[in-house]
Amino acid sequence: MADIRQQRPLSHQVVKAATAVTAGGSLLVLSGLILAGTVIALALATPLLVIFSPVLVPAGITVFLLVTGFLSSGGFGVAALSVLSWIYRYVTGKNPPGADQLDRARQKLALKAREMKDRAEQYGQQNIPAGSQQH
Repeated sequence: MADIRQQRPLSHQVVKAATAVTAGGSLLVLSGLILAGTVIALALATPLLVIFSPVLVPAGITVFLLVTGFLSSGGFGVAALSVLSWIYRYVTGKNPPGADQLDRARQKLALKAREMKDRAEQYGQQNIPAGSQQH
């Protein structure tokens, strides 16, 4: 592996390093400009926010609640359609994802229910006094 690195020309490595430094420096300068612009905009907008806060805060809360309500409603609607689609595919026998796991779980539950029923019948037969058995 060391032989391969040594075989590359030095100019190739210099070009890679120069490109990395240029890109990194450009991004650093850009992030500094964005930070400065944000601070200036905040300094200019603060008086307006203080003056209009009695109107803006309730309006912001209202807008937040409306957006949250619509997004929640849409999300629950999509979830409901997905569930209904899955159920339809399962009932029609199209084997949707997870159907095999559901069938295995149903079989395990049915087996355990039968075992519990048999145990209850055995327990009931063992604990009923001889004179009080019903016919």
